[in-house]
Amino acid sequence: MAKRRQFSTDLKAKVALEAIRGELTIAEISKKYDVHPNMIAGWKRRLTQEAASLFVRSKTDHDRDADARIKELHAKIGQLTIEQDFLKKGLKL
Repeated sequence: MAKRRQFSTDLKAKVALEAIRGELTIAEISKKYDVHPNMIAGWKRRLTQEAASLFVRSKTDHDRDADARIKELHAKIGQLTIEQDFLKKGLKL
């Protein structure tokens, strides 16, 4: 049984953008990249439908890094609290 070909996201984007530009027909693009025309049409349709989601504001890398740092610091606070309690108990003996 033949294994299905997998295309990189870069190639899909490149082919879909070329199809949207309309300089070449889908059949010509198909021959150029050796990809079935239905695949190209699907990539083009998906790009046009999901293009608006590219501009939706999501958490930036800075926000994600800050969240990770906060979790790390909370863990450290918990560890230090436990160590402090342990040492206080040791001094009372």
